[in-house]
Amino acid sequence: MVLETRETMPQTPIFSSMLGSSCSGQVQPDMGERCVDPVYQDGNLVSGSLEVLIERLVPTMDYYPDRTYIFTFLLSSRVFIHPHELLAKVGQICIKQKQQLETGTEAEKAKLKSFAAKIIQLLKEWTETFPYDFQDEKSMKELKEIAHRITQCDEENGTVKKIISQMTQNLLMALSARSQYQEIREKFRQPVTDKGTILKAKPQSTQKDILSICCDPLILAQQLTYIELERVSNIYPEDLMQIVSHMDSLDNHKCRGDVTKTYNLEAYDNWFNCLSMLVATEICRVVKKKQRTRMVEFFIDVARECFNIGNFNSMMAIISGMNLSPVARLKKTWSKVKTAKFDVLEHHMDPSSNFCNYRTALQGAAQRSQAANSNREKIVIPVFNLFIKDIYFLHKIHTNRLPNGQINFKKFWEISRQIHDFLTWKQVECPFEKDKKIQSYLLTAPIYSEEALFIASFESEGPENHMEKDSWKTLRTTLLNRA
Repeated sequence: MVLETRETMPQTPIFSSMLGSSCSGQVQPDMGERCVDPVYQDGNLVSGSLEVLIERLVPTMDYYPDRTYIFTFLLSSRVFIHPHELLAKVGQICIKQKQQLETGTEAEKAKLKSFAAKIIQLLKEWTETFPYDFQDEKSMKELKEIAHRITQCDEENGTVKKIISQMTQNLLMALSARSQYQEIREKFRQPVTDKGTILKAKPQSTQKDILSICCDPLILAQQLTYIELERVSNIYPEDLMQIVSHMDSLDNHKCRGDVTKTYNLEAYDNWFNCLSMLVATEICRVVKKKQRTRMVEFFIDVARECFNIGNFNSMMAIISGMNLSPVARLKKTWSKVKTAKFDVLEHHMDPSSNFCNYRTALQGAAQRSQAANSNREKIVIPVFNLFIKDIYFLHKIHTNRLPNGQINFKKFWEISRQIHDFLTWKQVECPFEKDKKIQSYLLTAPIYSEEALFIASFESEGPENHMEKDSWKTLRTTLLNRA
């Protein structure tokens, strides 16, 4: 669900004060609700007690919260309160408001129906955007209790009951689909194969490589993008927020019993590492220097096409693979490579100034995506590790609570904005047709371990200094001992 922004999220930097607190993730119960008056900035709530934030979440006869607020609060609330506890509090507020409207007059009945419709809309947005909040029995029980009370507001025609039934069915389907994805997640954990053999002993003609499967850099870049979008589609906002809530559990020296393991994040991170190792494997296992040079230049072209598409994650993985020591040390090979294109790519991924060049390119891709009419131009796949680190540092340098005990909601506006952008990008439908043969190779081709990569590298170009000679000697001794 793409959020329709009706309340402008703050674009200004979040509070510059209160940095680097060692207890940033901890709730201070003794000072928790000392100041109850919420604080607004440019019409946006930037701090307040948990009770005030919850009250603003729940609709009334004359009020419905902005969808940006609903998303931001539901996303961040798990840092302070379990979903089932939040549902219980929402239910209590609903009961009070419902009782105030149950006077029996026709006018009040109409108001009651209107109120019920708003509560249903809130529950729909909640279940559609954060379905995993309802994975446990406690949350489902609270949801059913709220639904039961709201159904009583319109027992005559049963419209409310039908809507709630459909909402519940959709929720169960979403939970089932996600459960199935977690069950097959292991197939994304491509094992690193230890090829402890002398590669030159194996005839080159019998070895299948990526160029025998796909020799067009653009097509390979498109298939990598297809895989990326498929992985990204299975990452949910609550997965990303686990970075914050799980860290808080560790900071407090306790672990929440219902903290969702970040399987999808791990699977996606594993894909990046496997792609890097696959690139290094494809290069190092080529025996002849001319063919090895061609392989290096091919991957440079693939990375360049990924950049043009907006697939920065695959681009970074490819560059990382070529910068691994077993590949980087192949000086004779690199001397034959036309490195101008590679230099440009490395410039874009230069880590100096907090990856300033990459962030500029990402911003350009994001602007292109906003104005695009085709899915091809909408593609934005950020470097996932950097995206996660941004959320991590936002959380670590800004406290969850202000000195007066109020929740520092401005911090969560900024985290929410970044996650919202990611969710928008992940919903782009891939415009490229799936090539099963190419994808099968990318996902299942044997990957050398770090040790095997060095063996292959030294077999291709012998050691050049004492350090490399010692490493090569140690590797050969290890191989002999295994024999």
